[in-house]
Amino acid sequence: MVSREDLPYRDCVGICVLNKDNKVWIGDRYGSTELASSPFTWQMPQGGIDKGEDPLTAATRELFEETSIKSISLLSEAGDWLYYDLPDDLIGTGLKGKFRGQRQRWFAFRFEGDDSEVNILNPGDGKQHQEFQDWRWEDLSKVPELVIPFKRDVYEQVVAAFSDLVSKP
Repeated sequence: MVSREDLPYRDCVGICVLNKDNKVWIGDRYGSTELASSPFTWQMPQGGIDKGEDPLTAATRELFEETSIKSISLLSEAGDWLYYDLPDDLIGTGLKGKFRGQRQRWFAFRFEGDDSEVNILNPGDGKQHQEFQDWRWEDLSKVPELVIPFKRDVYEQVVAAFSDLVSKP
């Protein structure tokens, strides 16, 4: 059996995309082994940082690869890395069995395009695999209750980091 302490954290980015109404983009995950038996399948876009890649570059790349969104401007970056651990039953299987959890750098962007830009079925100009089966705009404060429980602490920290952005006109 793989020990949690023997596994590293995966470096990752998280992306909070706000529309003109200050609602955040969330997607309903598609085909995830970590979420197979969970009713909590919603999350914001996120993904790994490639070796040598800058986190901001990774965030814009991952957002496009998962949603096809390109029309964005940077609003803010969370001040610290945020961590979550996989639950014990996913150690050795979740995140391809290589990681104990994720170390995430979070960014907030303003979406400046039209909703028709979003393409979750054939994202990244059709060059990426589908990550989401549905999506919607949601109040940032409601997102933590929609995500899988082991990620909630990170999402509560994201809400705290970016809550001032949703109160601005």
